[in-house]
Amino acid sequence: MSAMTHFVSRSGVKILMLIAAYPLACSAQSKPDCSELPDATRLRSTLQSVVRQGASKNGGMGNQEWAAVVNRDGVVCAIVFSGNTRSDQWPGSRVIAGSKASTANGLSSNDFALSTANVFAGAQPGQSLYSLATSAAPNAEAVFGDPATFGTPTDPMVGKAIGGIIVFGGGLPLYSSRGKIVGGLGLSGDTSCTDHIIAWKIRHELQLDTVTMGPSPDHNDNMILDWQNNSSPSGFGHPSCKGGTAPDVIIHDLSKQFPTGPHRK
Repeated sequence: MSAMTHFVSRSGVKILMLIAAYPLACSAQSKPDCSELPDATRLRSTLQSVVRQGASKNGGMGNQEWAAVVNRDGVVCAIVFSGNTRSDQWPGSRVIAGSKASTANGLSSNDFALSTANVFAGAQPGQSLYSLATSAAPNAEAVFGDPATFGTPTDPMVGKAIGGIIVFGGGLPLYSSRGKIVGGLGLSGDTSCTDHIIAWKIRHELQLDTVTMGPSPDHNDNMILDWQNNSSPSGFGHPSCKGGTAPDVIIHDLSKQFPTGPHRK
């Protein structure tokens, strides 16, 4: 064997070893920090307990739901569904739930919380955030994969930044007991108002709702139902949802029944 052949052979082995190790290295580097967030088991059990309350308590149509959690970097930590199988929910709501979680996290800070419902008004034509909804497409690499894994711990979304911007109800930022933002929660599968209500209850149950400030009259990120005649007096308004059981009264009372902030009852 010539010196050159020996060099190429040894180099080839090294390259093959590097290629073989690359997925493991990437996997280790890409593992998200989800230490302050619920795992899939807890998220699903909490989701199911709230969804079981039905339309009389949550408004809307009483549908099954998808729920997603992202960390502060916008990386999906868990994506689950409330039904028995993935086909029990609207298939399109899987990605929407992830994008709602990403939106709420991406547009909120330690000092000010914005739900996806709070950005509806600003994203309308002629308003200051118009075109927000088209500013970031969902990450295709996170969306597609083996459907049999959707809603499980091996869902293609898990460990990836989902992206996307959603400007209607169902997404909430998540805050630790210290008032530090740690990620976002997204719900999808029913009317946007019902998605917001269920997300609110889940966040409260998970004790990730220490919101210090927000645009609502109660100084949190609750939905503000003042969008009428293409205008929102508050600047953070959202339309009332007309489908199914009207949720307006439920939304109005959320801050009282499930208070946010450091002084939770």
